[in-house]
Amino acid sequence: MTSLAALAADLTAANFTVDALTDLWGEDAAAALHRGQRVPALRALAASSAPGARRSAPDSALATLATAFVLGLPVTPAALTAALPTLGLARAVELGLVDVTGAPLLDLRPYSVVDGQGVTSWWIASDLGELALGHAIAADHVLGVGGASTTLSGLMLAAPVDLALDLGTGCGIQAMHVARHAKRVIATDISPRALKLAALNAELNGFTNIEFRLGSLFEPVSEKFGHIVSNPPFVITPRDATAVPRYEYRDGGMVGDGIVRAVILGVEAQLEPGGIAQLLGNWEYGGLPGGSGDGLERVESWVAQTGLDAWVVERERQSVELYAETWIRDGGTRPGPEFDGLYADWLDDFAARGVTQIGFGYIAMRLPLGAPTFRRFERYDAPLGGSIGDHIAAVFAAHDWLDARDDAGFAAARLAVASDVTEERHYWPGAEHPTVMLLRQGSGFARTVAAGTALAAVVGACDGSLPLGAICAAVAEILEVDAKELTAEVMPPLRELVLVGVLVPNDED
Repeated sequence: MTSLAALAADLTAANFTVDALTDLWGEDAAAALHRGQRVPALRALAASSAPGARRSAPDSALATLATAFVLGLPVTPAALTAALPTLGLARAVELGLVDVTGAPLLDLRPYSVVDGQGVTSWWIASDLGELALGHAIAADHVLGVGGASTTLSGLMLAAPVDLALDLGTGCGIQAMHVARHAKRVIATDISPRALKLAALNAELNGFTNIEFRLGSLFEPVSEKFGHIVSNPPFVITPRDATAVPRYEYRDGGMVGDGIVRAVILGVEAQLEPGGIAQLLGNWEYGGLPGGSGDGLERVESWVAQTGLDAWVVERERQSVELYAETWIRDGGTRPGPEFDGLYADWLDDFAARGVTQIGFGYIAMRLPLGAPTFRRFERYDAPLGGSIGDHIAAVFAAHDWLDARDDAGFAAARLAVASDVTEERHYWPGAEHPTVMLLRQGSGFARTVAAGTALAAVVGACDGSLPLGAICAAVAEILEVDAKELTAEVMPPLRELVLVGVLVPNDED
């Protein structure tokens, strides 16, 4: 049995899972760990091992593994040997998990998430963080599963493809997600250490269809891909300030938001027709001269240089002050003179280039069979529903359906209200008719659409049985208005409702 197979067997036997760890130290302690605080978990472990408390052998193994690999604290060689009976201490040292004294050298923790293929659970190894190290992280630090990682995996389409690319794989988490629907995956990174840990994670979790290549951006690949995913090193870091640390997992080595621009401009050559690329990114607002540029329009200008369909969603915007604070703290630098010096460097860089704010969002691009017909750029900061990957695929499909129909063809279509959509009506006290009608989407982007009387009436009659044009005519007759005028009024918002998934075409249409 290989060392990684032995490790997997021991982790399974110890029930080293997200749910088991939460049961071990409680939900409040688990939440504190997400905030970088381990004291509640330590107190819970101490209480469970106090005199009179009984702990079974599997629970003892779980507590040992949790202490070493999640909390980043040393355990005795004897305890580690007992917790890893198949692997043994010597092979754990060979793998680089611990040193001979039982002190952890890697972070190793369970991971559970729902992606486009359903629920999955793995173990993910990464470098020890600031909490375990007690100081700032190294420049070649390999990050584990962070917020951006889970965001991208939640957005991921799950349509089967022959070949996929994970650009900037880091610890390999996205490569493993995409490997669930791709026959073969190529994962690239500029960091040899990241590729080493990503390969370890792939083997530990039983993946045999991922190939790892060293190199920057698209340099290591010449193939065409059906699906490209990337959580690129998009953090905007000062280039001229030599004192500012540059972390491989987050800094792309380009000025400003250049790394996102480079991925957008380079991805077209690597997609097969119909292939889709998905990535996260930052973009700048302002810029010389004047500092008044719109960041989302900036992204739109990059997309305009390609032949790609694109849907870009800006999810949030930060001031340069908050952005600098966030990423300086992310590197492990605590408030004090060093922090203040780095803060000044970041703000100097932004001021020199006229940057006032930073946007963050999602980008989905597709290589169409002909000329691009879908370009959508929007801001949406409300909470999302579920099945985001499925929803993104459905929006592209809905666009294609709409694009194939002129006004007459759309009027002949039979539409139905999606099963996750509800209607909400607001009345003034004693009023017969509602003053506000809202259509609420339960999944996808969970949009809320305000509907006037005519639009609400048409949508309410969409059950998949009647052509849209006939419904509009009937509603116009009931409201005693001109049918052509009503139809002209409601058709554009009806197309939008189809695009975002509030209305769906009848399968027979």
